[in-house]
Amino acid sequence: MKIAVVYWSGTGNTEAMANAVAEGIKANGAEAVMLNSITASEINDYHAVAFGCPAMGSEVLEESEYEPMFAAIEGSLNGKKIALFGSYGWGDGEWMRTWADRCQTAGAVFACDYVIANDAPDDEAVEACKNLGASLTK
Repeated sequence: MKIAVVYWSGTGNTEAMANAVAEGIKANGAEAVMLNSITASEINDYHAVAFGCPAMGSEVLEESEYEPMFAAIEGSLNGKKIALFGSYGWGDGEWMRTWADRCQTAGAVFACDYVIANDAPDDEAVEACKNLGASLTK
């Protein structure tokens, strides 16, 4: 079983979370494929997809690379098992709630609740990311 971990990271915080997600996937016997982007035609190559992006600007997805990629594949999420994760340095996590709403509207099936970390992920956030990865293997 192949699971994609599609993430963008500017400071390394979301990348650390992506690595923990991959650990959780691998610990449950699945293959984690780390990607910086994915196309709509590639979505079906994977059993599930973990999407990770930090909050940017006024609590939005990274605008120059990640948002355009995500908008392009959003219509392909219907019935797809996914999970969301990311870090933030300000605000209250609004970007993640908005992102989760978009995914739900697109028909995605959440494997678990999203995981957010304020700045660098602490031990609790890393463990939550491993559990997120594990949930995608079920």
